[in-house]
Amino acid sequence: MQGLRNNRLRKGIAIVLLLGCISNGFMTNVRAVAPTYRTDKTNSLQIALTFDDGPHPSQTKRILDILDRYGVRATFFMIGVNVTRYPEAAKEVARRGHEIGNHTFSHTRLQHMAQATLETELKDCEKALWDICSYRPRLFRPPEGFLNDGVLNCSETGEYSLILWSVDTRDWEVRDANQIAKTVLERIRPGDIVLLHDYVAKSKTPEALELFLPKLLELGYEPVTVSQLIGRG
Repeated sequence: MQGLRNNRLRKGIAIVLLLGCISNGFMTNVRAVAPTYRTDKTNSLQIALTFDDGPHPSQTKRILDILDRYGVRATFFMIGVNVTRYPEAAKEVARRGHEIGNHTFSHTRLQHMAQATLETELKDCEKALWDICSYRPRLFRPPEGFLNDGVLNCSETGEYSLILWSVDTRDWEVRDANQIAKTVLERIRPGDIVLLHDYVAKSKTPEALELFLPKLLELGYEPVTVSQLIGRG
């Protein structure tokens, strides 16, 4: 893994990788590191809030309203098929000045996917975002955080920064807003990338956001977009 990462960095791609245990393509309880520009961020209290799998016709707007209330910009990793299903929700994210990343077109598991198919997944999501939002994403988050040579090659070919996470709230399965908020507040460190979701209709993510976001701000944390955090313009 280390050799693959160094090879990609030598070729100039900005990749945010997770250090720690990698088991069957899943990342568990580890911290994100942006190899070429993370050090100074650990002194600035900057963090990034990210929301996966949307847009959703109601959940996304609830989250956007909360973020607006606190003057916070976040990064939304969108699935192309949901962009086409809910174009107004996708456009609202872009209109309000948030960052959008590519989360593939169909969110299909990548473990046994041919590279040509993966390239199509990225391009189709990219096309949906451009056609609907006039937005060209520069960040890519593979579904479930799965990494292999094909994913790394597609990221490089598409000129994407590959973004994972360091704080996993598991908000898609946790039904208690207080528990989600507790996970964030107990684990957060400067430079962290927080994984949340804006698509699970019955999730308590908006309620949890209402709980932990003002506390993070009180503690001096500065939520920014992923591109701001990693130094990509």
